[in-house]
Amino acid sequence: MWNEPPTGVENSTQGTSNDGMQKPSPAIVASVEPGSIGAELGFEPGDKLISINGKRPRDLIDYRFLISEEELHLEVVDLEEKLHQIDLEKESDDGLGLAFTEALFDGLKQCNNNCPFCFIDQQPPGRRKSLYFKDDDYRLSFLYGSYLTLTNLTQSDWDRIELQRLSPLFVSVHATDPKVRSKLLKNPRAGLLMEQLAWFAKRKLQIHAQVVVCPGLNDGAILEKTLYELYLLGKTEWPAVLSTAVVPVGLTKFRPNKDELIPIDKKSALRVIQQVESLQTKFQSEIGSRFVWLSDEWYLIAGKLLPPRGDYEDLPQQENGVGSIRAFLEEMDLATQNLPAKLQIPKCSSWVVGQLVKEALMPACNRLNAIEGLSLFLHGLPSPYWGQEQVVTGLLTGEDLLKGLQGLDLGQQLLLPSMMLRAGEPIFLDDMTLNELANALNVPIRIVHGADDIVAAAMGDGEEIL
Repeated sequence: MWNEPPTGVENSTQGTSNDGMQKPSPAIVASVEPGSIGAELGFEPGDKLISINGKRPRDLIDYRFLISEEELHLEVVDLEEKLHQIDLEKESDDGLGLAFTEALFDGLKQCNNNCPFCFIDQQPPGRRKSLYFKDDDYRLSFLYGSYLTLTNLTQSDWDRIELQRLSPLFVSVHATDPKVRSKLLKNPRAGLLMEQLAWFAKRKLQIHAQVVVCPGLNDGAILEKTLYELYLLGKTEWPAVLSTAVVPVGLTKFRPNKDELIPIDKKSALRVIQQVESLQTKFQSEIGSRFVWLSDEWYLIAGKLLPPRGDYEDLPQQENGVGSIRAFLEEMDLATQNLPAKLQIPKCSSWVVGQLVKEALMPACNRLNAIEGLSLFLHGLPSPYWGQEQVVTGLLTGEDLLKGLQGLDLGQQLLLPSMMLRAGEPIFLDDMTLNELANALNVPIRIVHGADDIVAAAMGDGEEIL
């Protein structure tokens, strides 16, 4: 599912302190784990955690550090705005069982770059506000693996990363050459990257790197230089760079400067695959790891088979689309090991994915269709909304689904991967809701979250239909 900052997040603070830093807002409790310390203390959703041992947590990271103490003094404001002072003793590794409405209590750090390939700037106007907010926050990188550029960090931020050992972080590198990176990000501070990575290495802190390839800007010799310099930081006894993902630039019809970037085509994809696979062979012979990986899109665009699952090692960049299809197919292998020969009650379903990944997923679909009485139609759709014929599943919008599926016999239910929706809300990237789509297509919709869920849904088990 899509993770987005909340609407109005830039106003989620309560002024600034004397040193110019934003004051944290109270941490608002979203849920309380049954049987936890928080439940025993009487915490309820909506309660506001003000401070822990006299300190106001700035985010989840601070919260986790502060509650590691064995003796705690909490200041809490309840739903009736009554202040409570709570003292307790616990084991150092015991949590309180509280979840909060936000991960950051003092607001998100906004991006100060102007990358021409930024997806945020390639969206149509008039959608929900959170879609246009460009974050570049090291705390979200540490907590959730989102990528940041390091260009907006203050000295206080660097000090905190070192003090709290916030490692690994996920860094959008794009190019190690200072001039090229500054040009790509349109920010002179971007040229400081290699000094910043040396800072990580000196303190035995680590990163995972990402390179978005833009033909004519950071491919060819520039890409070679970038990957090799990152590799040198990754081959040391204590590697500062743990892995590198190479991702193709994604362009939509809404991008503001259409002449500035060139789309990836089959020819350029084949060229990058050859270049990176050559480096993988060299790196593996030297350190026993490929170190750099191509996202799945490169192979799909090039019309090549995906590498075998073992080539991805421990999938360090799976959330970045590196090996995610192979991992899913591996999950499907496990989920379909003990299939029945026949369904007692026939079931007919449709499963929707992005057109780019349809062919790779057909074997999994065919395996299920071998069951007598089970019919599963795999629909691979383009995205008229974004102006992309070959699109990954997570970018399909409600409009794309409506245009691609309307008038088709979808069977008894439509299976939609959860990655199409915003996290926590049944809404697509174009603001169409799940209910609106279900009503327009006149078919029950089931959201599926993984291989086991897809197999269960196709067989008619564990029905959870909208």
